[in-house]
Amino acid sequence: MKKVARQSISITVFVFLMMWAVGEITDLKLFDAFDGMSQAFKEFELTDIVFSQLREDPLVDERIVVVNIGNLSRRDLAQQINIIRQFKPRVIGIDSYFNCEGNLRDSINCPQLLDTLGNLMLAYEIEQAGNVVLVSKLLQKEKTTDIDVYDSLEYSDEIFTQNARSGFANLITNPPAVHQDDVKQCRSFAPRYTVDNEDQYAFAVQICMAFDSAKTKKFLDRNKEEELINYRGNIEIQDIRLKSVRQLNTETTNYPLMFYSIDVDQLYRGEFLEDFFKDKIVIMGFLGSYFGEFTWSDKYFTPLNKKPAGRANPDMFGVVVHANIVAMILNEDYVSEVPAWVEIAIAVLTCYLTVLLFMTIDQRLPNWYDALSVTIQVVQLILISAIIVFAFAWFYVKLDLGLTLLATALVGPSYDIFKGFQLEITRRLTNRRKNVSMPE
Repeated sequence: MKKVARQSISITVFVFLMMWAVGEITDLKLFDAFDGMSQAFKEFELTDIVFSQLREDPLVDERIVVVNIGNLSRRDLAQQINIIRQFKPRVIGIDSYFNCEGNLRDSINCPQLLDTLGNLMLAYEIEQAGNVVLVSKLLQKEKTTDIDVYDSLEYSDEIFTQNARSGFANLITNPPAVHQDDVKQCRSFAPRYTVDNEDQYAFAVQICMAFDSAKTKKFLDRNKEEELINYRGNIEIQDIRLKSVRQLNTETTNYPLMFYSIDVDQLYRGEFLEDFFKDKIVIMGFLGSYFGEFTWSDKYFTPLNKKPAGRANPDMFGVVVHANIVAMILNEDYVSEVPAWVEIAIAVLTCYLTVLLFMTIDQRLPNWYDALSVTIQVVQLILISAIIVFAFAWFYVKLDLGLTLLATALVGPSYDIFKGFQLEITRRLTNRRKNVSMPE
């Protein structure tokens, strides 16, 4: 038994060496012909099945209303705030910057400065509302190799921020996005970030703090640098005026309805009930020039996407991502993650036990080894995948068992290779002993 245990440990170590070798080979891009396929799988996680297929449609969160600001000028946006604040919402979050890009404060590079009255109107409405949260942006002035290391913040102009809170709107994307029209896949966000020894909070966290500070502090007490977003649903963004646009968007808008929303022209025409905004969280942001416009601007791929792998179109505007974060915090609907050391331990233990089982079958049922080993591996892969999916669906626990899946898949080939090496070495040693022992 000791010999079998030692050999099982040796083969387990060999499996992980094989995994390392596979990783090195893929890093060398020896399989460039399969880049499209590999990229599709990189975009996919098993838990996406839970988001997009297994969950029941949520109830609409009536505490949150999303308002489209389209491409409005500051003057027109001031009019929107004026309409909304008359209905006494608890918090108004505005997912838009009001500054001059690159700090170029001249009328050519920053034409918004020409509308002095419009700027004053917007500043006045923010002040009168008294409950506005604006967005800031985490920046990296000192260039480093790590794109996610920030050392400064960009705010809207002081005329707007002096009577409002600010929270950074940066979302964690993969790959990291530089421009609004880049391909952006968002699964998580940073609740806070320390800049110049001062904690800065995310836009959604600041909104929640203004609405329910107790629940927000409970969320922050989790003290996690990065939180997975427990996506629940989207908004209805189809435009009934344009059949072609509606048909084009059917693929990316057929999601569970989670938030009520209102378009630019609907707000101006007063097409809403009197209590639509009262005591609510109103999050204003870009949802296209009008509902149903086909655009990639400020739009993200999320796990709710109906195409889990090889996705064609982004499915959620940034303002709705922030709304999902707000709902998650207020509903205390967090996702828990298993520590990395536990995931590694599971992978090592599973690999060791599988090797032990394969050795036992090989010794006692050698004629059945090939059939049984393949069957066992298939069953294991299915069971591990099911555990990942249902742990997330039932307990909101994300198990990253990719290492366990890979180790399980490599046990069979690694065992055969190791056994082949072992037999060859044994044969050569036996032949050498025979040659030495033969008389001259």
